[in-house]
Amino acid sequence: MKAVVLEKHGGLEQLKYVTDFPDPRVTEGHVVIRVKATSFNYHDVFTVRGMPGIKVPLPMIIGLDMAGEILEAGPGVSGWKPRDRVLVNPLNQQKGLMGEMMHGGLAEKCLVAEHQLIRMPDKVSFEEAAALPVAYGTAHRMLVTHKTVKSGDKVLVLGASGGVGTGCVLLAKMLGAEVVACASSADKIKRLKDLGADHVINYKETDFSKWAVEKYGKPQRRTYEGGVDVVINFTGGETWAPTLRCVKRGGKILVCGATAGYGPKEDLRYIWSFELQVIGSNSFYDENLKALMDMIQRRELKPVIDAVLPLERAAEGLRLIESREVFGKVVVTP
Repeated sequence: MKAVVLEKHGGLEQLKYVTDFPDPRVTEGHVVIRVKATSFNYHDVFTVRGMPGIKVPLPMIIGLDMAGEILEAGPGVSGWKPRDRVLVNPLNQQKGLMGEMMHGGLAEKCLVAEHQLIRMPDKVSFEEAAALPVAYGTAHRMLVTHKTVKSGDKVLVLGASGGVGTGCVLLAKMLGAEVVACASSADKIKRLKDLGADHVINYKETDFSKWAVEKYGKPQRRTYEGGVDVVINFTGGETWAPTLRCVKRGGKILVCGATAGYGPKEDLRYIWSFELQVIGSNSFYDENLKALMDMIQRRELKPVIDAVLPLERAAEGLRLIESREVFGKVVVTP
């Protein structure tokens, strides 16, 4: 079958498009699916580079998020049959992540455990479904499952133009929040405004923390005046300390990653002085993905997809992710 294979860690040049990779063979408790769409996440960049403490069995077909049709069901599989449309939860409960510990979605076919299958509603496309798990699933868990955003909240989203970011913007608006979206270029700023953000900041030109203080007032320790209610920060690095300075007393900082560094400069005084809540979200669950697909089915949500590429151009798509040139998600259709 055709596939994109990581042969060794390094740069994107280590991803090889091949036409003769062995087809997966169905096993007990598993199905083989025809992959119809898969989407990239920044985690795929980390997989290609190699991550400390994670030993990827190479060669590896990368790609966490995927949707497709069942081709064959193995012994012990019940309730599923060929041609059923499925979204795959990329977390295998026994082995780990698809595209990292076992072959992922950048191929024509993929072997998937039965417990990872989620039935797709009729009006949800493969491209829309494949855009959901890591990005929108995480955003849904942060905002909806944890009940961290309510109507009228002022919510500032860092990295708002990526997959998780656009998901957060859309969901925060659905929840009735006033959304401040931060991105790095004039084009992304315009597209975020078109997406529904109430305010937009080019963080390369404007200090987002100072902007928030000027707009909403300086957070007060004795009252609940000033600052934003929520900052969504999965960037970390140099954005962490400024985040602490613009959140109101009792406000929330939502964290699901640290793409710019996980060991930032810290100032614990803000945590206790302003009674700040730092709330982590790790991954997502089937319930998040089902809820998101139901939103798409009801036409309440439309995932932001920047590009849909054929399998042979997959490395080009991951380059867009790595260089942060993308707005929303990049989808590949094997």
